[in-house]
Amino acid sequence: MIALSRALMTGAVSLALMSCQATPAPNPAVAEKPAAATPVAEAPPTPAHDIVAPAPKQEADAMAGHPGEAVYKQYCAVCHDQPEATRSPAKSTLKEMSLQFINFALTEGKMKAQGGPLSAEQRAQVVNYLIGAKAVAASWTDGMKCDAARMPVDLTGAPTITNFGFDKHNTRSLTAKQAGISKAQLQKAPELAWAVGFPDATGMRAQGAVVGNNLFVPVADVGAMYAFDLSIPDKPCLQWVYNTPGGAPLRTSSAFGYVGDVPLLVFSGQDTTVHAVDARTGKAVWTKQVGTFSYSTTTGTPTVLKDRVIVPVAQFEIVFGGSNSVVCCNNHGYVLSLDPKTGEQQWRYDTMPDATHQRDRGDGKSLLGPSGAPIWNSPSVDEKRGLIYFATGESNSPPAHKNTNAVIAIDLKTGKEKWSFHATPNDIYNIGCDLHSKKELLNCTSAPETVYRDVDFGASVILGTHSDGKQLVYAGQKSGSVWAFDPATGKVVWRKALGTGGALGGVHWGIAYDKDTVYAPISSVGVPIKGEWDFDPSIKPGLYALDAKTGKIKWQYNPEMPAGATAPALPPGMPPIFPVHPIAMSTAPAVIDGVVLAATLDGRLHALDAKTGKLLWIQATAKDYITANGVPGKGGAIDAASIYAANGLLVVNSGYGSFGQAPGNVILGFKPGN
Repeated sequence: MIALSRALMTGAVSLALMSCQATPAPNPAVAEKPAAATPVAEAPPTPAHDIVAPAPKQEADAMAGHPGEAVYKQYCAVCHDQPEATRSPAKSTLKEMSLQFINFALTEGKMKAQGGPLSAEQRAQVVNYLIGAKAVAASWTDGMKCDAARMPVDLTGAPTITNFGFDKHNTRSLTAKQAGISKAQLQKAPELAWAVGFPDATGMRAQGAVVGNNLFVPVADVGAMYAFDLSIPDKPCLQWVYNTPGGAPLRTSSAFGYVGDVPLLVFSGQDTTVHAVDARTGKAVWTKQVGTFSYSTTTGTPTVLKDRVIVPVAQFEIVFGGSNSVVCCNNHGYVLSLDPKTGEQQWRYDTMPDATHQRDRGDGKSLLGPSGAPIWNSPSVDEKRGLIYFATGESNSPPAHKNTNAVIAIDLKTGKEKWSFHATPNDIYNIGCDLHSKKELLNCTSAPETVYRDVDFGASVILGTHSDGKQLVYAGQKSGSVWAFDPATGKVVWRKALGTGGALGGVHWGIAYDKDTVYAPISSVGVPIKGEWDFDPSIKPGLYALDAKTGKIKWQYNPEMPAGATAPALPPGMPPIFPVHPIAMSTAPAVIDGVVLAATLDGRLHALDAKTGKLLWIQATAKDYITANGVPGKGGAIDAASIYAANGLLVVNSGYGSFGQAPGNVILGFKPGN
């Protein structure tokens, strides 16, 4: 463990990360009460923007001596000029963002710590330095509106994708009937039917809900939910747009369910606002801000049931906890059950008790704990047993609570904990610290109190049903391990270590299940750790098909770089296991009628025979597109939740501008090849 942990954060990288956190926002020691639910009217449409781009020399001349350059260098450059090391968007990615998105980040979002010391004038200067002047163009939405015949939302078809995992058990698998695509059709590489581009977007992180011929998809960067009609597969049209009040960016994918006779779409934002929208009209039924702590956020997709909406809540105190200026640490994750008609809270499950004083950190101030256990993933619902399954992240301060890096089951009706399995104990982790932090870093924890690995469960937990009717709960961890549990007791049935993973390694965004097989992508193998994974040279980044009953590898697919391509050089001082490699598989896979769809971070979609692992085809998406809505389209990395199907189309997001990956702004619709 020591070898791995030292590799993750060393030397210049640790110093850079600490500089990224130089002036964090106040972090109260006592949790605040969440706001009440608020009925709202439909937000007015926000016009789209097109970038007016000067020629390179003109741009360079205009930026020379720009007052925002000094602000950028002082407050931003140390992170955004080395995105692989700091997990930040690159400066080139920032330049493609909207005024709305950057301003929110500096005032209310993850960069409020850096934005806090800036005056309004300085914020305006740095934003102008990054994105320049943007002229308001005619809204692309006007030109893509459906005609009178297609404008009404037709929900007579069955819902086929209702949450992150497509169904309540999070399997991420679809039949040919559900997808409208058969295995025979997927044998050949698909053809592009259309591309839709979104102005000022740099990361396409969310998949849509699918009901019949309708696709309801949130776009995080622009703070909007779009309803598309796909009844003519090669000619999508737009039925309505829901814009978040105040333009706050979104974060989760969309959930769908009927509450009485109301078809409800539920999704959440960076500001922890849960939006419940009528799928027929795009008008809000209610909104509710669910954040309790200073760094609360929502990433996991909610689940809509007849009598409740289940909302997982995360927190990003990990980004700031290593700084001496932060009172560390008091945030933790929790799950809420909300009334689907009003948004009022029915119950709340906290992963741990509120933090209290643990010890003097060395300057007369308290080190608080326990903390951590953010819930990044989307819940799996077991209505037969009356349970909800989910998993958590690491600890941010001692003591490392048993519900950190854990798989947990709670009662669906009451929120009471039924069982919890603590997969990796003593993983106390904050960006900017390392395993052997210097004493002057007062919030950092050293060995042997921490193993310092950052091996949370980012992937959503699956309830899989075997061909013999038996069920197991499956969880993929950033440690590189895939776990199987008895759903009633939480007893470990099997564990398969596919390496040791790392901060951006192991199983990152998700796993899939179909026909007695678990499909697990591994983005980084890591280094050997005695007693956990010693060394198996056959284990490499790629996709693994595991026997659902035993964990035995059925087949593995290890992608290679395209001919003539080379991996980018590592930043100075960076170990080879930390940056995400272009051929790493990080996004959650999907299974459609016996074909597994997975993707590499260089923007290539890979189709494999689910039974044998045979490669069927590879489709590159990282390129420019002429879009159906006239917005300049650009593909990039494929990550997060990006692969699904709707009405005979394979739908893929392309572009993910975090962690130094290639940004992009398109949703692509592929039709079966001839």
